[in-house]
Amino acid sequence: MIDYEFPLNEKVRTLLRLEDLFARAKHFIAHDHRMDHHAALITLFEILETISRADLKSELLQELERQKRALSALHNNPEISEAALEGILADIDEISTGMLAMTGKIGQHLRENEWLMGIKQRTSIPGGACEFDLPSYHYWQEQDASLRRENLQAWLTPFLPLHAGLRIVLRLLRESGKIIHFTAHQGTFQQMQGGRIAQMLRVSLSMELACIPEVGANKYAINIRFITADYAAKSTLFEQDVPFDLTFCSLPS
Repeated sequence: MIDYEFPLNEKVRTLLRLEDLFARAKHFIAHDHRMDHHAALITLFEILETISRADLKSELLQELERQKRALSALHNNPEISEAALEGILADIDEISTGMLAMTGKIGQHLRENEWLMGIKQRTSIPGGACEFDLPSYHYWQEQDASLRRENLQAWLTPFLPLHAGLRIVLRLLRESGKIIHFTAHQGTFQQMQGGRIAQMLRVSLSMELACIPEVGANKYAINIRFITADYAAKSTLFEQDVPFDLTFCSLPS
């Protein structure tokens, strides 16, 4: 099976983008080649830009408090494991404490580093980080991999409380979903919503089906079209029946 997640509001869209960026940064930092560490630094700049567009810290803290209240109401529910419930509540408390300890503007440690900001400015230009453009950056890239990794980890670490916060919110969002099996006849599917709308949809289908879902959703209806997975030709409808699983994910408000 292959899963496709479709955020249905801007907040979830931002969280999913940041989840992908943090995973990418950690992947490249763990490697040794200078090109991997260049990719890690570019990703750090992307994290900085994404976080700068939203008041993410306060939004995450508010969301964590909402979920703590909703989960606390589940105590003494015979269908809920008390140990698991206490575990997730403890995680929320620990993560909230870590985020509250963050001081100043998020990412200010990068913005105040003139050397990094000079690299950031040049890397916005295609090929702008060549050694003749940034000799000091070339010097850093020629240092031992352990030193570069130490620097990168130090630049990433101040963002990690936010990463922990968005991870637990996305975990709760994904676990909130109920999976329903459907078939898209001749590659198209529509379901009326009756005013109810999820925060994220997950479409899961067999990897043997050479098609890709395109999702449109509002409070009235969900529309899914399956497009033929042809990387060279113009997008065309996959005119076959497509069995798929649809998961509606929505956090309690």
